[in-house]
Amino acid sequence: MYGFIWRHLPGPRWLKAIEALILIFAIVAALFTWVYPWMANTLPLFDNRVGG
Repeated sequence: MYGFIWRHLPGPRWLKAIEALILIFAIVAALFTWVYPWMANTLPLFDNRVGG
């Protein structure tokens, strides 16, 4: 998967590294902005009550 992404990024090696870092940052930001809050509200992962 990483090789596929690396081969399809345009530019020289130094530019590919910068683009890969931007992609990683965008994915992490999307996870923290939309996915993790949705999971916290939807899934009972953090409901630690006994006998509730």
